[in-house]
Amino acid sequence: MPSRPSKTKARPVRADNTAHLVEAARRRSQAAHQRATNTLRRLDQAGMPISFGAVAAEAGVSRSWLYRQPALRAEIERLRPDHQHNRPLLPAALRASAESLHAQRQALQNEIGRLTEENRRLTRQAELLLGERRAGRADRGDR
Repeated sequence: MPSRPSKTKARPVRADNTAHLVEAARRRSQAAHQRATNTLRRLDQAGMPISFGAVAAEAGVSRSWLYRQPALRAEIERLRPDHQHNRPLLPAALRASAESLHAQRQALQNEIGRLTEENRRLTRQAELLLGERRAGRADRGDR
């Protein structure tokens, strides 16, 4: 028996668009990362509480996505308030660096040294004046 022609039409082969899909996904991910980074900066500069939920809601991303982004996760964890010690929230611009704290400490130690020396000098001066005063009374017979 002769073979019959197929009743189904041959469908054209579609072009491989996966490269475009991958590129679109990469752009969406970069845009989300940029929104999250901008949100973190904005919240920190405003002194607002920083949490995964706050960043996710403000940036329009999911919390689970934030947890899967190592750099963002580390930054959020670094900026989150320390609930164990209830430290006050300060914007980044107001937080002191280690170098500035060291400089303040050094300046305070210098001031303490100067004041201690001044106190010694004034105490010695007061002792001398009191001694002279007593000596003057003793010479006159006063008490």
